Amino acid sequence: MDRTEVVTITNMCMVYDGDKVLVQEKIDDDYCGVTFPGGHVEKGESFTDAVIREVFEETGLRISSPALCGIKDWSNDDGSRYMVLFYKTNKFEGKLSASNEGEVYWTEIEDMKKADLADGMEKVLEVFFERKFK
Repeated sequence: MDRTEVVTITNMCMVYDGDKVLVQEKIDDDYCGVTFPGGHVEKGESFTDAVIREVFEETGLRISSPALCGIKDWSNDDGSRYMVLFYKTNKFEGKLSASNEGEVYWTEIEDMKKADLADGMEKVLEVFFERKFK
C-alpha cells in the first residue's frame, strides 16, 4: 500500500491583542471575504517560518512565537489533500500595512464573527475559539 500522497500545505494565523483580532479582507477571486492572514508553505520551508513569512507579507507585522492550535484538511477531487495549519499569537511588531491580497485591520472578535466571512470561516472560527476539530 502506497503511504505517500500529494498534499498542499497552507497556514492561517490569528494575531490578537486583547479582544481584538487582525483580519484581512481577501479580494482573491478564489477566496474572498474576511479571514485571518496566511498562505502556502513553500517546498522545503518549515511550517513556522512559513506562517511568520505569510503574516509579514500580508500585514507588514512580524509575528513571533506562533502556537499551533488546530489543523483542518480535506481531499480534493483529484485525490490530493489540502491542509491548513492554524496558529495563534499575540506577539508582534511593526507597522500594519495592506498587501495586494486585501486590506487588513483590527476588529473586535464579536464584530469579526458578524462580518462577511470568507467561505468556510465559520467552521474555522470554531477551531480557534471553541476548539472544535470536526
